[in-house]
Amino acid sequence: MPRETLGELEQQILLVILQCGGESYSVQVVEELEQRTGRGVSQAAVFIVLRRLEEKGLLASRLDEPADAPTGRVRRYFSTTPLALERLRASRRALLELWDGLEEVLSEP
Repeated sequence: MPRETLGELEQQILLVILQCGGESYSVQVVEELEQRTGRGVSQAAVFIVLRRLEEKGLLASRLDEPADAPTGRVRRYFSTTPLALERLRASRRALLELWDGLEEVLSEP
């Protein structure tokens, strides 16, 4: 069975959820992504990736209770799973291996 790897947006979304304390909803993910990366991202694209990550077992979700919803609208909160942390660690190791030895080449002039 081939090892599953994370796509760039999948990885970024998982990292943003962790930055938000391990649980977040789609609008918060979009806002954090835009703030932290400086690039725009559509809420629809984020929601599609959130659902895909849940299907892969990398996220779990829950609906807040209507009485707890500050806006009166029920939100779906996503949280990372142990498998997501495992995949993020593997992704980080792989990227660090690729970056190793390139400090001089990529340093600022």
